[in-house]
Amino acid sequence: MKQIVAGMIAHVDAGKTTLSEALLYRSGALRQLGRVDNGDAFLDTDTLEKQRGITIFSHQANLKYNNLDLTLLDTPGHVDFATQTEQVLSVLDYAILVISATDGVQGYTRTLWRLLASYHVPTFIFINKMDAPGTDAAHLMAQVQQTLSPGCVAFNTVEANATATELPTVPDAAMEDIAMQNDDVLADYLETGTIDDETIRHMIQRREIFPCYFGAALKLTGVDDLMTGLDHWTLPKPAAAEFGAQVFKITHDEQGERLTWVRVTGGALHPKDVVLGAQKVNQLRIYSGTKYETQSVVNAGTVCVITGLTQTYPGQGLGAAADGQQPLMQPVLTYALDPQSEDLHACLTALRQLEDEDPQLHVTWSESLQELRVQVMGTIQLEVLQQLLKDRFQLTVQFGTGSILYQETITAPVEGVGHFEPLRHYAEVHLLLEPAPRGSGLHFAADCSLEVLGRNWQHQVLSNLQAKTQRGVLVGAPLTDVNVTLISGRASIVHSVGGDFREATWRALRQGLMMLRQRGACQLLEPWYRFRLEVGQDQVGRAMTDIQRMNGQFDAPVANTSVATDGTELTTITGVAPVAAMQDYSQTVRAYTHGQGQLECVVDGYRPCHNADEVIADESYVPTADLENTPDSVFCAHGAGYPVAWDQVPEMAHVAYVYSDTE
Repeated sequence: MKQIVAGMIAHVDAGKTTLSEALLYRSGALRQLGRVDNGDAFLDTDTLEKQRGITIFSHQANLKYNNLDLTLLDTPGHVDFATQTEQVLSVLDYAILVISATDGVQGYTRTLWRLLASYHVPTFIFINKMDAPGTDAAHLMAQVQQTLSPGCVAFNTVEANATATELPTVPDAAMEDIAMQNDDVLADYLETGTIDDETIRHMIQRREIFPCYFGAALKLTGVDDLMTGLDHWTLPKPAAAEFGAQVFKITHDEQGERLTWVRVTGGALHPKDVVLGAQKVNQLRIYSGTKYETQSVVNAGTVCVITGLTQTYPGQGLGAAADGQQPLMQPVLTYALDPQSEDLHACLTALRQLEDEDPQLHVTWSESLQELRVQVMGTIQLEVLQQLLKDRFQLTVQFGTGSILYQETITAPVEGVGHFEPLRHYAEVHLLLEPAPRGSGLHFAADCSLEVLGRNWQHQVLSNLQAKTQRGVLVGAPLTDVNVTLISGRASIVHSVGGDFREATWRALRQGLMMLRQRGACQLLEPWYRFRLEVGQDQVGRAMTDIQRMNGQFDAPVANTSVATDGTELTTITGVAPVAAMQDYSQTVRAYTHGQGQLECVVDGYRPCHNADEVIADESYVPTADLENTPDSVFCAHGAGYPVAWDQVPEMAHVAYVYSDTE
């Protein structure tokens, strides 16, 4: 049978878990159809999920249909748990993106689409809830093509329903749309008037076209169409001969056993195999819902759980598999833990285990402040975290007021110099710092002759740049969107050791940042929301005034096709605004609209801070006092090392500058 791993993803309340249940039911994997609102959905197994009626953790189910052996990974739909969803994308063959016909393409749907593109995941689209009054398939199809991709093509109609014995056929009206997505295919289509199925399969796999299916999962409408389409239009990934596996999730079972979830990408995996250092596989499990079966061998293409590993993390490659890309979804809020009467060490131990499962929590302990902090995407995630601490660890705690996670960047290039020369040590490093495109992060490279600095020392410099979070000099926030290039330096044949270049490298980066700060070329960044606000027509003026007060920007208001529960005609306002200003605005909206208004916010990346001077003043960060990130250098004279302030380093440097100020 053809083995495919597919992820179910969607905006919250689009009907993603309901569709998963329907697929399992129609394939015969479930005898009874569960419902999210009844708390008996097969894939919402956690007590918290049943209480809240939303998916919080990713879950696995397995089904067989005709020639298809499908592993289904159901993911969270709420934006606060986007990091859980992103972890799953790296192991998918295909994704099933669910869109609610009553809501259309929402803000978080666009975010998910960007993630799917970044991970190059071929995608099927299921437009759900077509049984709702007033839904218009043609209008929805136009919206999907406009906001997601012109390659989104209807592979069924609302009225048509496939059966298990039928081979799916593409509607004649869709053939031209498919051909238009590839010049070579278009040329063949104009000549022959048809497109063969194998060509369509490869176009789907290359993300040139995205099959769209209309239906209503709760009533099982269109579910067979989608199932038959997955069977007919998918292609399995070729398996490598050598063992490899991609880690995508860490959990703990009810007995406290640490579980490493992997997709085997090549070869085969057996119990007792050594897969990481000296660590061996204790047990191999294949889960479906809460139940699992142990396996004596797991072959390529399979999703399984490994017990016995203690040093794995999401995104890690085992065996021949490379590590995955760095996560795109990053938390934007940080909260301090209020332990109440609980033991701080017990709280830290519990949070470390939760961080093991979700590394994006970034749990930190400040010895000087005696304070534990966590990073989250939003308040719903924080509430769930608080409940997890109570349910799993019997810890009743609170969290303080949230604060914003800022970042810093630069707006001009500079050559930074770090010199480290205490007695019997020597290293000098010159780094070129240049602004990089927004959202690109930090990139490190070398453009230095081996005659100037040997290969080993250059490797030391680049490794040390990546060894810790590099921080800016405005508020000490993480540095981003900068290209850092090693351009010169010097080592001593007698005195240089690796640690010397670590010190010189870190000091060079900070010295360059201090030079830019002096010139006003450092910039504070803050996270911004992309929002969608629905209010009554008579409340539009109030809403626009609020958005302007929050330093936000918005498009012209658009009359909504739906109405509030009290019959009020609604107007939609979309735009962007700083997280710091808008994070609590939903409560205000509920108050002045009497519960009829709705605010939807999705993190839209970082932009220049709207009140940078105020934030910098409040933080009172003194970069020269941050001894772990000092910009100063150490020189040697008369047999002893002595410190030199960052602004005096240029005239003291042993190696000539590569660039002048004008260059």
